[in-house]
Amino acid sequence: MKQIAGSLLLLWLGTNVAHAQIQKFSHVVVVIQENRTPDNLFRGLCVSPFGSATSCSTTPTSSQYNIQTSNWKDKTSPGGVIQPTAVALANAYDLSHAHPAWVTQCDLTAGACLMDGADGVNCSGTCPTKPQFKFVANTNGILNPYLKLATQYGWANYMFQTNQGPSFPAHQFLFGGTSAPNAADDAAGIFAAENMGGTGGAAGCIAAAGTTVKLIQPDGTENQTIYPCFEHQTLPDLFTNTVSWRYYTPGAGSIWTAPNAIQHICQSTGPGGQCVGTAWTQNVDLTPSDVLTDIANCNLRSVSWVVPTGQNSDHARSNDGGGPSWVASIVNAIGTSTACDNGTGYWQNTAILITWDDWGGWYDHEPPTILPAPEGGYQYGFRVPLVVVSAYTPAGYINNARHDFGSMLRFVEHNFSIHEGALSFADARANGDLTAFFNLTATPRPFLSVAAPKNATFFLKDKRPPMDPDDDD
Repeated sequence: MKQIAGSLLLLWLGTNVAHAQIQKFSHVVVVIQENRTPDNLFRGLCVSPFGSATSCSTTPTSSQYNIQTSNWKDKTSPGGVIQPTAVALANAYDLSHAHPAWVTQCDLTAGACLMDGADGVNCSGTCPTKPQFKFVANTNGILNPYLKLATQYGWANYMFQTNQGPSFPAHQFLFGGTSAPNAADDAAGIFAAENMGGTGGAAGCIAAAGTTVKLIQPDGTENQTIYPCFEHQTLPDLFTNTVSWRYYTPGAGSIWTAPNAIQHICQSTGPGGQCVGTAWTQNVDLTPSDVLTDIANCNLRSVSWVVPTGQNSDHARSNDGGGPSWVASIVNAIGTSTACDNGTGYWQNTAILITWDDWGGWYDHEPPTILPAPEGGYQYGFRVPLVVVSAYTPAGYINNARHDFGSMLRFVEHNFSIHEGALSFADARANGDLTAFFNLTATPRPFLSVAAPKNATFFLKDKRPPMDPDDDD
């Protein structure tokens, strides 16, 4: 009898050791910054105090960051390469990140990007020589919050934006897996490819009459336009009543405000009007810093998209250098939460996905995979950074799988027991779901605050009107 009892005890212990600390995350927070590539923004991973020359490689091992620090390809320079130079995060110029700029920079040859055409990307503002070939200088440690998060949690070596173009379609993919006007267009490889044209400054279903967005066909032509109000399912349409959501954004008509282009969410009063739908009024918050208030008040939704003001966006020529502190303030608020969710706090049950919406016209060395027809005329775009933060993400974890925005959607679907690929858009075309970034059987890591020049109090008290994103031409 003792032998049987002992065997049962061992079986019980073994079963419970293998059990996850949590079965799933209660909260997923998607933090979306703007317009950067790994080569441009994360060079600091390769130098002290966060790394060394041997910590980076363009052919990385499982423990190396895929960052190129020299000999960037430029077919217009002697020898076909150029040495990059530094630029401030809050620089005085912007680079085109429209689809034609992507085509130029990619230099598609025999079905693959040569990645040597960045010199042909247009520049506006106070443009230096070779403005595309710059890395952000970590002056006074301005990038340290980003570098700390990347090295202390998870980093994706091969994260690509799904679309080959600018912010408006990129945010559509991040929210609903497609920038196509409808499901039939997505299946046919027809997507909204650019930002707004025509009259008025607002985007989506509240854009002024006459506002249009270009559609790209599977052959790459952009000969048709459409009013930027679409109708198809988005990720929140898959949520059950137990999965809540909120979209924090700096303006109802912003090109960064993805829900404004979905008619059943917006329910616009008409061109130039307002979104008045129940899904909009209950879930879209037009003050980004409210995410900090909601965390403090234990009101964090199951899934949150967090879009910054222009000042805190990292968008070239629009930001004032506040982006790293802004992101750190969100992570710190979650990490130091102790009273929420029945006293467990948010840190042990929240996954934070930090990415950038598009490449911004900056150089990056890593060629994307081009999808087969019909989607391959507009997917995939260039690399963007992805940092994954949670109590179950090992320090210094580097992931070498290929991901895109669809991978992020798949992770949310997986976490909330929704069939992966249920939208049948980018989530169905993506290969992975980011679950490799988490070990839910591990003991949750204690949170260590991320030092930053500005803290949550600054953003909560900041009364400056949010800067609009530029037209991303």
